[in-house]
Amino acid sequence: MSETAIPLRTQRSNSISLRSMVTQGRIDLVVLTALLMLPLLVSGSWSYALGLCFANSIGVLAVSVLVRYGGEVSIGHSFFAAIGAYSVAILEAHFGLPLVVSLPVALIAGIAFGLIFAWPSRRLSGIYLAVSTMALALAMPELIISADRWTGGFEGLYVSKPLIRGVAIEPQRYYATLLVLAAVVYALVQLRRSRQGRAMLLARTHPAAAEAFGTRRSWARVSVMGISGGIAAVSGAMIAFASSAVSPTGYTFWSSIFLLVGSVVSFYGLTLTRALIGGAFLTLVPQLLSGSGAWIPVFYGVALIGVVLLGHFSPKWIELAAARRREVK
Repeated sequence: MSETAIPLRTQRSNSISLRSMVTQGRIDLVVLTALLMLPLLVSGSWSYALGLCFANSIGVLAVSVLVRYGGEVSIGHSFFAAIGAYSVAILEAHFGLPLVVSLPVALIAGIAFGLIFAWPSRRLSGIYLAVSTMALALAMPELIISADRWTGGFEGLYVSKPLIRGVAIEPQRYYATLLVLAAVVYALVQLRRSRQGRAMLLARTHPAAAEAFGTRRSWARVSVMGISGGIAAVSGAMIAFASSAVSPTGYTFWSSIFLLVGSVVSFYGLTLTRALIGGAFLTLVPQLLSGSGAWIPVFYGVALIGVVLLGHFSPKWIELAAARRREVK
């Protein structure tokens, strides 16, 4: 192989990757524009469901970030979502603060707890890290109930303060959650382009090379968990705002499992479209199947398997179709 072959191949790969990012960005922009116009066409119940879908999509992104940048799986992200949700609810119920103030607090709290958890577990990986995150999810409902003076215990707390006074809160819940989702996606795009983001990816794929360039893998793992925890807390905060209430039953171990399912369905994508696919599986698909009675779990499982198989085989089908078109030409 000639010495110029590898640079040419790298340039070609970078060019394809850049074109793919531009194309995906355009698709996300079209989807975002359509969603901004959608409340003009759908009823109030669907507007409410879509608001929850957007909030769950942020949670899906939180799990996907951990997989993409850390190479690890979490089954305890409902813990961080609960941190964000109760930050918003407590600040409103006890201090009268609106979402515009409590959301940054929720983000900081999520990052802080992510770092606190990540530091002692930075050398764990695989099933061991997954089990340790599961402990967080199992403990969180009991912690909420035991702190009933602040959290409201079993009854929970209400989140009813609007962002803009004098404007109906229902459209605010829809648009605020959608715009926060778009902001998280934009922040992740900037992270991917940043030097720190590339360093974290290098630490995951080539730890020895990352060490040679001065990036310690332990630093990368702790940083990724902090970022993922912060995004999950934002998801919880927006779930609280979109649903108008928080309670311990909304942040159980099964909530973490469903976030992982949404991340798998989205194929760990960090784009708006991929995140919405995962969020829809958590929110909209169960609503569509609500009339199926006892068959809901069966149909949900079939839909889940169908989406996973379609995502797995569709690139091969596209390549095969393109090859046949070239043969015809």
